[in-house]
Amino acid sequence: MLSAEIIAIGSELLTPDKTDTNGLWLTEKLNDIGIEVMLKTIVGDDGARLEEAVRDAMRRSDIVITTGGLGPTEDDITRQFTANAIGRELVYHDEIETHLRERFRAWGREMPEINKRQAYVIDGGDILPNPNGSAVGMMVEIDGKILAILPGPPRENQPMFTDHVFPKLKAIAGEVFVKRRILRVSGMGESAVDEIAAPIYTSYENVQTSILFNKSEVEIHIAARAESAAEAETTANKLANQLIEALGKAVFATNGETMEEVIGMRLKERGETLAVAESCTGGLIGGRLTDVPGSSAYFMEGAITYSNDAKMRTLGVTKQIIDEHGAVSAECAEAMAAGMKAYASSDHAISVTGIAGPDGGSDEKPVGTVFLGYAGPHGVKSVKFTLPGDRYLIRWRASQAALDYLRRQLG
Repeated sequence: MLSAEIIAIGSELLTPDKTDTNGLWLTEKLNDIGIEVMLKTIVGDDGARLEEAVRDAMRRSDIVITTGGLGPTEDDITRQFTANAIGRELVYHDEIETHLRERFRAWGREMPEINKRQAYVIDGGDILPNPNGSAVGMMVEIDGKILAILPGPPRENQPMFTDHVFPKLKAIAGEVFVKRRILRVSGMGESAVDEIAAPIYTSYENVQTSILFNKSEVEIHIAARAESAAEAETTANKLANQLIEALGKAVFATNGETMEEVIGMRLKERGETLAVAESCTGGLIGGRLTDVPGSSAYFMEGAITYSNDAKMRTLGVTKQIIDEHGAVSAECAEAMAAGMKAYASSDHAISVTGIAGPDGGSDEKPVGTVFLGYAGPHGVKSVKFTLPGDRYLIRWRASQAALDYLRRQLG
């Protein structure tokens, strides 16, 4: 199996508010043709470190793809230092400069002289045209290994890879077919899932299985490789079905669906409707449900009853319940759900009330205490959770728990 590395270039990618989305996209495309991404590296605008990263990657891997650093400014260092890493010179191409000047004129302005830097290409490298930007890409083959140098913006990067790099790599990789499945599990921890799943997935050859925790759920990623599409699909489905049977009701999605998508499909199948009453989640559940296209077919309405007065006025929660049990209680959650169902005339209603923090907790009801209520055709019930995390995570996990509680009532 061919191995690949991806090097993302740019100091902005080392800041807290930037993510290397190109690396995620490229990994998926490479995996689809049986090329395994073994390492991803982010390098700032530092020539020596970039040169070292490219040289080491070319030594280790069959395919190296760089993204970014091909602009016209001083901090765009990719051309020079990737050339240094492979022992090649940069060669100036007059036709690239001419093309750039024509493009700038078509945009109604003259090309700044600084853009002439973008006419330099590694000696012996193929020029990859860029109809979506000013920076051409490059592809160099050295001793059977491939170095592809791509621009950073996804609207330039992805079409260039698809049109000019992917066909070359697919021809090298040969006919390898990959079938993917993503299972999503709720109500179990990562280690508990793996304890059940590992004896099953480790018995399969040519299948890569990863277990990941994602905020409030566990994901099982399956990638089956075979010499035919049918064989890959059969293997992936067989493994997925075994895992679903072993994990049971905890598996809520079998093809990567979100919890809100699963809820929507169930309600549509049943021809039933839903309403939501929220306190500590502040509309998060309603927002998630209505993010799904077509949700108007089953989602009636939601109420954000944050204060006690709102719970009493809108949902009919009695003052006695608030006084005797508190707003964060099973009794209040049940009254909220029942009141919401009656108000909306829906088939089902769910409610959530809790303490998201960082303040407001007590010994009896610490931060993270959440009560979920449900009202449906067969009555009213509630459940209590103590959720870990900061305010953001508690609110998100409460929304996920509420939707999962509803899913389990729907059967």
